[in-house]
Amino acid sequence: MAMLVSLFDSVTSSKLLSVSTSDHASVVSLNLFVALLCACIVIGHLLEENRWMNESITALLIGLCTGVVILLISRGKNSHLLVFSEDLFFIYLLPPIIFNAGFQVKKKQFFRNFVTIMAFGAIGTVVSCTIISLGAIQFFKKLDIGTFDLGDFLAIGAIFAATDSVCTLQVLNQDETPLLYSLVFGEGVVNDATSVVLFNAIQSFDLTHLNHEAAFKFLGNFFYLFILSTLLGVATGLISAYVIKKLYFGRHSTDREVALMMLMAYLSYMLAELFTLSGILTVFFCGIVMSHYTWHNVTESSRITTKHAFATLSFLAETFIFLYVGMDALDIEKWRFVSDSPGTSVAVSSILMGLVMLGRAAFVFPLSFLSNLSKKNQSEKIDIKQQVVIWWAGLMRGAVSMALAYNKFTRSGHTELRGNAIMITSTITVCLFSTMVFGMLTKPLIRYLMPHQKATTSMLSDDNTPKSIQIPLLDGEQQDSFELPGSHHDVPRPDSLRGFLMRPTRTVHHYWRQFDDAFMRPVFGGRGFVPFVPGSPTERSTHDLSKP
Repeated sequence: MAMLVSLFDSVTSSKLLSVSTSDHASVVSLNLFVALLCACIVIGHLLEENRWMNESITALLIGLCTGVVILLISRGKNSHLLVFSEDLFFIYLLPPIIFNAGFQVKKKQFFRNFVTIMAFGAIGTVVSCTIISLGAIQFFKKLDIGTFDLGDFLAIGAIFAATDSVCTLQVLNQDETPLLYSLVFGEGVVNDATSVVLFNAIQSFDLTHLNHEAAFKFLGNFFYLFILSTLLGVATGLISAYVIKKLYFGRHSTDREVALMMLMAYLSYMLAELFTLSGILTVFFCGIVMSHYTWHNVTESSRITTKHAFATLSFLAETFIFLYVGMDALDIEKWRFVSDSPGTSVAVSSILMGLVMLGRAAFVFPLSFLSNLSKKNQSEKIDIKQQVVIWWAGLMRGAVSMALAYNKFTRSGHTELRGNAIMITSTITVCLFSTMVFGMLTKPLIRYLMPHQKATTSMLSDDNTPKSIQIPLLDGEQQDSFELPGSHHDVPRPDSLRGFLMRPTRTVHHYWRQFDDAFMRPVFGGRGFVPFVPGSPTERSTHDLSKP
């Protein structure tokens, strides 16, 4: 009995020691990673005005240098501080990025170009996915990279159809080029959502017996995911607006308002994942609805807090992702599978990069031509220089492509087949090459194509977005910038069916504003319908400002 107790004690102590060692290693890794994030922020700030660099490339380079150092210290065994997990990316890092994109978007520009954005983001992604898949089927069968079925090739198309326009958006000025920024930004978000929806639809669909009926069923499943995900995001945003408007937490604590907004935003994403919908699309439209209704129902301090909190979380998540991708590019395990045939790996990466460029051009220029046909105003048309920038902006591949590739071709971050390893290393190569090379050339290209382009449109100011921290009823000057319910002087009334056909977006916007002011804002709040509670922070600030 004494021997058993002694044995149990020795086993328990050894397990506790191993756990303690593991915890210590995790703490050390997290400390180093946080220090690297700080370095990315500081160095990115110092290089902000550099012609060739931006924050994404800075994080990638720091990740690469860190990976080299870790490789040397571990004698070629490891290059990571943390182990990549697609769950970490999809559950914790992606939601704040996409939500902030919807929360901060200038909605007037976004919805004014909604048809063009949806054409680029949805139709364009499907076109790009199709071309990449067909090209992969055509070329990969001639290379010895393993056995892939139709589902694998379609998944490759969805993986490389996901763009990463962060580098371009960091260069474009939203106030100087509102049309171009709106198109690049909106298309990037819709593209990510469409790529993930396509990828999930391909993963869950039986493609062994493909016929006309199966193809229609696949399209039906795709639109089902797309529409239902959007409706779920809108519903969650409206619920948050109604609850905050009715209960008005700000009369007691602004912290509760901020916490509820954050939790409701994250809940929308998790609900979409629970119901196997597109979390990206859901949280994006939740952000748009929250910025249109919920944000106007909270106190002034909560508005400022949420604006900066969401932007900060998004910035940190983006930096984290690029930093890790840089370190993961040197993972020895993945490269060991392709070390015997480096030419094959280079060929696969080159083919994929060429297909990405071809697939991008196949829809940007034709869809831009069709979009220009429906617009009479020259300032609303997409000229050839802007088309080149839009094409260029979508050539870079980043975190979404990486996460989808890991999801498809690895198990718990590890590769087991040579063909899967080649696809992972090729994805890393394409992401690094496109971000580093195309990203560095983005600033010079845009400065060359549009050296002195200034905004000439009246849609520059969008006071209905969290980027404009203004509160109605504060003073006369600010109140003038807000359109009161019922005033639609900026939207021409359609007087015929021809007007609707020629300007469908403006016409839809006109009727939406009427419906919004008559039914939605009185119920869910929003600009012009801010709750007024005696003794609240908003009431006190208004009273103070009204004093001479």
